Amino acid sequence: MSRKAFGLSGAVAVTAAVFAFGAVAQPATPPDPHAPFPPFKIGEGLYYVGASDYTSYLIVTKAGLIVIDGGDAVTGHQIVGNIRTLGFDPADIKILLNTHEHFDHAAGLAELKRAAAKDVKFYASAKDGAIVAAGGKGDPFLKGERFEYEPVKPDVIVQDGQKVTLGGWTLTAHITAGHTPGCTTWTFPVTVAGKVRQALDHCSSTVLPGYKLGKTETYPGQTADFEKSFVTWKSLPCEVFIASHGSFYGMKAKKAALDAGKADAFVDPEGCRKFYAGAEAAFRAELKKQNP
Repeated sequence: MSRKAFGLSGAVAVTAAVFAFGAVAQPATPPDPHAPFPPFKIGEGLYYVGASDYTSYLIVTKAGLIVIDGGDAVTGHQIVGNIRTLGFDPADIKILLNTHEHFDHAAGLAELKRAAAKDVKFYASAKDGAIVAAGGKGDPFLKGERFEYEPVKPDVIVQDGQKVTLGGWTLTAHITAGHTPGCTTWTFPVTVAGKVRQALDHCSSTVLPGYKLGKTETYPGQTADFEKSFVTWKSLPCEVFIASHGSFYGMKAKKAALDAGKADAFVDPEGCRKFYAGAEAAFRAELKKQNP
């Protein structure tokens, strides 16, 4: 497969690892995580516009559109098409947000920015934003051309706890590092099935195979970052559980339930708690394994 699609070598390196450690009690790795997937409505103003596993979310506000994550380069084109399929104009995108700098979440941002409004603003954390601005170069673990992509320079650097607002919507950034040095989880209220719920878009808690923890680390402070992030994740309200990979939260099964008439299919606080319990257990097991 072409470099543009990053090939199975790049995809497997990240996505297979995701399921090995981060997706407790989730389905097996999708055979093609950036395969097209029909866009759909999750809640009032909140839509899924990503691929079969590489996720992206559209928020429709009174003042324009917000998009969280761009998937890989292939997914970026799909996201633009999915937004149009839903009846919205990508040229109305005013804000681009990112969960983290890995190619499967950031390589499509350049395509989204080209399709967006001229005054679109890209928000990212300082540490991950620097890597996105370098097109994937500088990641402490994923090295080489297959993990690189078209760079996008952040217009706004977000700090932990910073709020991003547009057209009556407010999203809060939570720097939950570990998987990457500036991994960002986003929370925001959304109305689902007639009730205001607290949504959480999980960055990633995956310990990729090859990460070093404890005495020797993939990047300085990574172990402490994971420890702090698990405290944060467990403290955040999480009623509508979504994430950077659809398999983290059983996206396809919930979409099937939604199609069957369950309007609140994506309301899953218990699933969120179980996910974090499993992810933390996996992290601690790997930490113990590396530091007997």
